[in-house]
Amino acid sequence: MLGLDNIEKVKPGGLELKDRLVSVNRVTKVTKGGRAFGFSAIVVVGDEAGTVGFGLGKSKEVASAIAKAVEDAKKNLVKVPVVNHTIPHQTSARYGGADIFLRPATHGTGVIAGGTVRMVVEAAGIKDILSKSKGSSNPHNVVKATFKALLDIRRPEEIAKLRGISLNKVFNG
Repeated sequence: MLGLDNIEKVKPGGLELKDRLVSVNRVTKVTKGGRAFGFSAIVVVGDEAGTVGFGLGKSKEVASAIAKAVEDAKKNLVKVPVVNHTIPHQTSARYGGADIFLRPATHGTGVIAGGTVRMVVEAAGIKDILSKSKGSSNPHNVVKATFKALLDIRRPEEIAKLRGISLNKVFNG
């Protein structure tokens, strides 16, 4: 999807997925017979328990573009580490002109994020997070940068195993 190696892919079977429409864009193709209108839609789907995916659909009608985007999103589901309704550590990522910064937040903070980032993190089941979107506000690039940032996150257990130390030592030095 975005060229990262520590991605845990998920099959959509048996999951209670909710889809969120991020944006619909009308595109125009000028032909000999006049203008031909089409629509492209970007959708985020997730089970609000750590599984999330995004998809792009294009069609002559809005409804079928959204349906195609949902089907594409279900093919690209990934697992995101969520610990106590937030992320384990801060991260940032850049995709195209979009630059995303994500930081874990204490319980009760809520989702402090712009519209596009908010849809992705809520679909992933993250309830407490601080974020900042810098650079481009193009929804396609913001969604991809947010996914890149979320997929860069590693679980504390994974880091402890990699370093060969106890989980307690990862947090307390």
